[in-house]
Amino acid sequence: MSSAAVQLELAAMSDDPIREWILTEGKATKITRISPIGGGCINYASRYDTDAGSFFVKSNRNIGPSMFEGEALGLGAMYETSTIRVPRPFKVGPLPTGGSFIIMEFIEFGGSRGSQSALGRKLAEMHKAGKSSKGFGFDVDNTIGSTPQINTWTSNWIEFYAEHRLGYQLTLALKQFGDSEIHEKGERLIKNTQQLFEGAVLEPCLLHGDLWSGNISSDKNGDPVILDPACYYGHNEADFGMSWCAGFGGSFYTSYFEVMPKQPGFEKRRDLYMLYHYLNHYNLFGYGYRSSAMSIIDNYLRMLKA
Repeated sequence: MSSAAVQLELAAMSDDPIREWILTEGKATKITRISPIGGGCINYASRYDTDAGSFFVKSNRNIGPSMFEGEALGLGAMYETSTIRVPRPFKVGPLPTGGSFIIMEFIEFGGSRGSQSALGRKLAEMHKAGKSSKGFGFDVDNTIGSTPQINTWTSNWIEFYAEHRLGYQLTLALKQFGDSEIHEKGERLIKNTQQLFEGAVLEPCLLHGDLWSGNISSDKNGDPVILDPACYYGHNEADFGMSWCAGFGGSFYTSYFEVMPKQPGFEKRRDLYMLYHYLNHYNLFGYGYRSSAMSIIDNYLRMLKA
């Protein structure tokens, strides 16, 4: 490469931190192709092909690095369990024109979402391996969709879920929509959930946090892959909260419970964990999700005679 070409390359790298990382710490000497990848509604995604392999890059022109830092910490925590496959995170940083980026391992997906049985078993293995001595929460706050997710460490799971999950979403609905009805009824439910957990073992397990069909895939060998997490340490059953749009079948639960046995009251708590995500969808996307959230709240109030 000529001296002039080297200078141009160095100048291009200084203006592009993604390119700079790939051509230094990523151990590539050239980038052969950059291809856009669809599927996201919040971030822009690309595949960078190089002579050292491929990298997956997400960027956002409006949001600073904190969102991707939370994602990278979650991916790293799941990766370190050596259980279910996740993209390994490499680098998070700011863009010079504003916004941020994350560089991670590129995984070649297979033609389907893979085996439900394998997914259930691997997820349970992650829940079993990923434990925390700090209690329930995570080292950083992150996001669920684009909604802030508060992960302040708390010693009691029922209190954590009441304040930082249901309570936060109910307050957001009150602020955004002035929805005093769902806020009042939801708060009444929160105060009466203790009996739903009788006999359950509440250990802080590493959760993916946003496990719906769009965040579940398989690699070219057919092994399950999960991505785009909103990780924290919580009761393992909370990872089924998006089951209404995750497509979990009987074989998924059978395999899961072979590794992590079903706890007393599981069926009674299912909708309580779905409620968090219905409330979040209400806050993100509007009234189309309000009736589902309200139906769950009303059913629990009747069941608990609250």
